[in-house]
Amino acid sequence: MISVKKAFELTGHQNPIFALELSQKPGILFSAGNDKGLVEWDLGKQAFIKVMFPVAASVYAIHCPAGYPLMFAGLRNGSVLVFDFIQQKVIATLKQHTKPIFDIKSVAGKQELLVAAEDGAVSIWNLNTLKFVHTIQVSSDTIRSISISPDEQQVAFGCRDNRVRIYSLTDYGFINTLKDHSMAVFTVQYSPDRQYLLSGSRDAQIKVWDPATLTLKQSIAAHLFAVNHILFHPEQPYFASASMDKSIKIWGADDFKLYKVISRDKGYASHQLSVNKLAWNGNQLLSTGDDKRIIAWDMEF
Repeated sequence: MISVKKAFELTGHQNPIFALELSQKPGILFSAGNDKGLVEWDLGKQAFIKVMFPVAASVYAIHCPAGYPLMFAGLRNGSVLVFDFIQQKVIATLKQHTKPIFDIKSVAGKQELLVAAEDGAVSIWNLNTLKFVHTIQVSSDTIRSISISPDEQQVAFGCRDNRVRIYSLTDYGFINTLKDHSMAVFTVQYSPDRQYLLSGSRDAQIKVWDPATLTLKQSIAAHLFAVNHILFHPEQPYFASASMDKSIKIWGADDFKLYKVISRDKGYASHQLSVNKLAWNGNQLLSTGDDKRIIAWDMEF
């Protein structure tokens, strides 16, 4: 049985929070959303540290690539700000999109950064030089989510046209389109063992795909409203889902059974509005959303 205990709350944001990312430095968390700045928090002290830098538009994505002293923030105006932790300042702005940036991920083996936007394109950048490399036109509509397979052979894109598109990471060639959702796909996530690819949608469903055969294995009626984020635990065989229905759910990553519901209905002092983003810090799950709060949940598996 999984036990869940609310550890603490971080408050201070004045508007909905859309992005949550752990720093490369242990115990540090970054958050951003509709506010005028990107915020740094100390998880050990459970306290606000500082506003890292001001932003001219809402932030929908934050990414801190392992092995680089950099943080990338994707803005609603299509810009990606590059913050250097050593220089403690924004050192560059990546401009290739004119519409909102929804997700940013990096491919360690290729030393490349992938940026997905509302224009249906993914821009690829060199992480060492921050130079633009290439664009893939994945869809005619918004790309909401990127997931890179653990072996870095495949990349999955969750799209607003109800589809998940799979590309090869060796040459960025198109592989296949996965169709089973009836509404926009908001989140995609490969399991750490690469046995499964999960997709979560506005249709409140979670779909389980086989990455090897690209076939549908299972459909889960996961939530009452949109599934905003899915995130596998880095070590334990579980994953968490966050929804517009104000709940967080913990599922088995091998049996896909529901093990825990964290919501106000279940007696937890949880979120009062849509839960937008999750982050695992060891066995602690961090959640945030439209109610402007970040909540830390201690899990025992």
